Amino acid sequence: MQTTLLIIEDNEDIRESTAEILELAGYTVLKAENGKKGVELAQAHLPDLILCDIMMPELDGYGVLYLLNKNPETATIPFIFLTAKTERVDMRKGMEMGADDYLTKPFDEIELMNAIESRLSKRKQQQAFYSRSLENLQQLAQHGGLAELQKLVSERKVRHIRKKQVIYYEGDPVQGIYLVISGRVKAFKLSEDGRELVTGIYEPEEYFGIHALILNEAYNETTEAIEDTTVCLLSKDVVRQLLHTYSDIGQKFINILSNNLREKEEQLLQLAYHSVRKRMAEVLLRLSRQKGSETGGSSSIRISREDLAAMAGMATETVSRTLSDFKEEGLISKQGSQIELLDVVRLQRMKN
Repeated sequence: MQTTLLIIEDNEDIRESTAEILELAGYTVLKAENGKKGVELAQAHLPDLILCDIMMPELDGYGVLYLLNKNPETATIPFIFLTAKTERVDMRKGMEMGADDYLTKPFDEIELMNAIESRLSKRKQQQAFYSRSLENLQQLAQHGGLAELQKLVSERKVRHIRKKQVIYYEGDPVQGIYLVISGRVKAFKLSEDGRELVTGIYEPEEYFGIHALILNEAYNETTEAIEDTTVCLLSKDVVRQLLHTYSDIGQKFINILSNNLREKEEQLLQLAYHSVRKRMAEVLLRLSRQKGSETGGSSSIRISREDLAAMAGMATETVSRTLSDFKEEGLISKQGSQIELLDVVRLQRMKN
């Protein structure tokens, strides 16, 4: 089945030349000269991907994206902005609204094709993730909740977050909860003097933002992508309806929240009472448990020196010195940001 792309661009030269390139690459191309017609074509044909200019008459690119996101049939279509505007505020606005990527005009053929192929590939990965995840959700909603949760997740548009990009800031109003599809996300708080304390790291198929949603408060920590990451936002209104309707789903989220709180309590106790070596050993073990490793076995984790320092509450120089000691003692091996735990038992028995 041939892939269909929609170009929404008021500049005829750019619209026609871009369409010609894509047709030569084997794509079926739909063209719209303004935002209003672009929305009509998207709703009528449901293309596999949309390329859209920002500054247009009648309806600008932000308006196009807003209208498409309101329609469940078009909300999941990958959306790439074409723009001559490079200010960060415009880029952040588009990403927060759900855009998947930007191409800054003028762009060349390679940039165009790479952006399109990357987004189409990630959409296939997303669909594969959903089919995989639904097997894991069987225990979550055995009495009707599964079908509703399946519908909720499958209708959501994913966001592609670049490394070090913030997802939400501490104090932002709660939008819902997030599900990590690929990559990793860290949650952290900043002290008054600007020091960072990492309060959680989230891997694929893990949720974050639950605490703020349940309490109906602003987010109480900042979240940022550790690497290029894909997340899915489950809106607060729909999640609250599911929690109200299906007790098994509510119990699942309560369990997640309880585990998070327990880990943070342990982290506070370690910061208050443990030595530098003991704190570092506990952080490595906690990261290892998150990866699901077996007690007593070896485990490989990937984390920067800065994030380790923020989790353990110590200076980066102290992290480097402690890891070097652990390596010399045969407790770990280290290659760049990759750390392998060689002796889990000795790390567990680390004296304070």
